[in-house]
Amino acid sequence: MSTYVYWGEDDFAIDQEISRLRDRVLDANWQSFNYHKITADSADAVIEGLNQAMTPPFGAGERLIWLADATVCQNCSPDLLEELKRTIPEIPSSSHLLLTSAKKPDGRSKVTKLLQKHGKIQEFSLIPPWKTDQLSQRVQEIAQKIGVKLTPQALNLIAESIGNDTRQLWGELEKLKLYQGISKQPLKAEEVSRLIIANTQSSFQLANAIRQGNTPEALRLVTDLINRNEPPLKIVATLVGQFRTWTVVKLMVEKGERNEKVIAEAAEIGNPKRLYFLRQEIQAISSQRLLKALPLLLDLELSLKRGADPLSSLQIKVIELCES
Repeated sequence: MSTYVYWGEDDFAIDQEISRLRDRVLDANWQSFNYHKITADSADAVIEGLNQAMTPPFGAGERLIWLADATVCQNCSPDLLEELKRTIPEIPSSSHLLLTSAKKPDGRSKVTKLLQKHGKIQEFSLIPPWKTDQLSQRVQEIAQKIGVKLTPQALNLIAESIGNDTRQLWGELEKLKLYQGISKQPLKAEEVSRLIIANTQSSFQLANAIRQGNTPEALRLVTDLINRNEPPLKIVATLVGQFRTWTVVKLMVEKGERNEKVIAEAAEIGNPKRLYFLRQEIQAISSQRLLKALPLLLDLELSLKRGADPLSSLQIKVIELCES
């Protein structure tokens, strides 16, 4: 297989996969001759990449052509489509054509179907910050690759503290690996909490403060998050996800549903055991208040996307949410 499409918003994960591909196909001594990165912002740039891919490699190793920020899977002229149809099936096995994009390929596009037929399309999307089970699984996978041992409590703490920032996750786990040294004992949550830099933990703390109606604490957390340059829309995304989970669980419980697997599936919770803690969290809050919170959060998201001041917008809505 000589054609690849990597897409998604996880730039760090994409960069890592590109590094692995580069190390696999290129000879280090001939890399300057056989490795080309082209910004694919025009048809001419794409054609240049296709021509390079059809050129045999120089010296040892193979050839890698990287078309960065490619848009052909979303928008492609008829002439360029014909060139792609003519060239991609004929790319020699000694050459590798890589296209990367933050946007998802259009499944209806003829280019996407062509690339699916003759290549590999791989997704590198960020895990939503409220999907804590998936985040914990990602932490476990990367910890195993790096070789750091963690207790389950420490693993969950890292997932809650760092969220979906893959770059920071690798950095923090490598730091923990150095701290652990040759010890065979897994690191505990108490040790981890002293060493890692919290990222999204305060966003979950903010959700809990709102749930409890603790306005002063919620406003303090909003200020801390903004001062730490936490993206406002990321804060809102975490709040929306957390309140959505609480709402679904509350409604299912009130409905009389007792099957934990059914509730977990409806709330998109990977680990049904987490329901015990969620039930404790929503015990003292009504479903009416939870349902009322979601439109307020969506209104906040819309105002931020329209350019409203992040701090004041968050403060106003947080007060409304706490007092609702």
